Formats: sequence, structure tokens, C-alpha cells
Amino acid sequence: MAKKKHLVLGVHITDRIKHVAAVQKVLTKYGCSIKTRLGLHEASEDFCSPNGLMILEMVADNKESRAMISELGKITGVEVKKMIFDHP
Repeated sequence: MAKKKHLVLGVHITDRIKHVAAVQKVLTKYGCSIKTRLGLHEASEDFCSPNGLMILEMVADNKESRAMISELGKITGVEVKKMIFDHP
């Protein structure tokens, strides 16, 4: 029996205010492939970072996930890194 893969993505966004519409459009398009979404950025009472990091847990490492990674990677200021864990 083939091992299942657990795919987690790190998505770094520079100038997130500028790129938020394009990123959100892609995330909405592939929303059914995203199991968990966590957004992180530095913030305080007097500062909000223009950069952000999202952690995405994908439903599967499949054609849809690969298409989403490709589309996100084409957006200026967006970098995507993959973590793949094998499960028996």
C-alpha cells in the first residue's frame, strides 16, 4: 500500500497589503484543497508589519495543490516552500 503524504506549505508574502487581492483570489479558487490556514505577521499597538507568513495544511499532495502552488509562485512578492511528511 502506498504511503500517504501530508503537505504543509509556508507562504511568505512581502508587501502583503499590495498583494493581498491576488493571493486571496488564488486561495479562494483552491479553498477546498486547504484543510487549515494560519496567518502570521508582526503587530503591536503602533506597528503592523507589511510582510506576512501563512501556513497552509493541504488536504492532499495532488494536482490541485500543485496548481495552487504554481499560481501563488507567479505572484510578485510571494514565495512558497513545501514540507512533505510521509505517513504509512
